[in-house]
Amino acid sequence: MSIPPTLRWLAIARRHPSAWLLGVQLLGVLVYPAMDDTAAGRAAVGTFGIAVLGLALWVVQRSPLGTWLALLLAIPSVVFSIAAVLLGKTALGTTAQLLESLLYFYTAGALIAYMLQDHKVTRDELFAAGATFTLLAWAFAFAFSVCQQWYPGSFLATSDTEFRTWMELLYLSFSLLSGVGLSDVVPVHPQARALVMLAQFCGVMYVALVVSRLVGLTMLEHQRK
Repeated sequence: MSIPPTLRWLAIARRHPSAWLLGVQLLGVLVYPAMDDTAAGRAAVGTFGIAVLGLALWVVQRSPLGTWLALLLAIPSVVFSIAAVLLGKTALGTTAQLLESLLYFYTAGALIAYMLQDHKVTRDELFAAGATFTLLAWAFAFAFSVCQQWYPGSFLATSDTEFRTWMELLYLSFSLLSGVGLSDVVPVHPQARALVMLAQFCGVMYVALVVSRLVGLTMLEHQRK
């Protein structure tokens, strides 16, 4: 008896949750610029972020690390995000971003543990390699956002505004982790520079330790075949 196409797609989705997380985050990179300038757009960004949090929790379940800490970070972050929108309190939004940053760091660590728990490279682990990179980018972008709320003027750019937009901070995060280091968004506060140095270190170590291991195991598997 043949399997209905809907059930077949659901089975594929269950096998590759990392691919869904990676795809949604890359979609966010494309749609964020159109949603960053209006109140409705920022609300849509918040809703999109909640969807990403749900996918992150789904991905953590495949890791040897527990999901309880992820839930302890995700649930309050959603509550604070909604409260910040309803009450118009910036401090609540900053707290939500701090929790989201910690959650994305934890999820990235969970995916790294998932990729390192055996000596085989599955297709989902290859998707996880990409998803981990985007999770680190989101985590540092949230950390940069919290930093500029606590220390206004932490980052300078071509515009004269005191605060950088979310897209500018995400762009900075990607450029640092990838090793490109474009200098059109510049950290000037000591705490901001410390976060930038941590992002640069994480980007280099991720490629050196995790990505190189996956490439080596993949080549070894092909040689055995």
